[in-house]
Amino acid sequence: MDPKEAADLVRDHLTGPVAEQEWVQHVEFDPELDRWYLRFTCDGRDATTIYFDLRPRSLRRNHHEPYNARFSIGPDGDIYLTGRVLYQHLDEEELDRIIGVCYETVETWFQTAITLGFR
Repeated sequence: MDPKEAADLVRDHLTGPVAEQEWVQHVEFDPELDRWYLRFTCDGRDATTIYFDLRPRSLRRNHHEPYNARFSIGPDGDIYLTGRVLYQHLDEEELDRIIGVCYETVETWFQTAITLGFR
């Protein structure tokens, strides 16, 4: 899959079936950053936002294994779950898995990460 196909897939999936879900608060695209935002309701906090950054060879976004996902502190002092996936592995099922894993990881580990990071 080339970057154009990946961008079309992300756009179509996020603005279509994902945006229609009741747990989704907002889907937005920032053309200056070439970034999609998916904000959704979760149980452990008011909301979580996944950033889908489209780069030349990979899709960067909040993610989990097997893509070396990790919590990190960003330059703004916020806590992020980061990772990447190669375009060749990207399809609707993988996008859904990414969203699910981000939700599960935030629900399970976010409070622990905050406690450890800001002790």
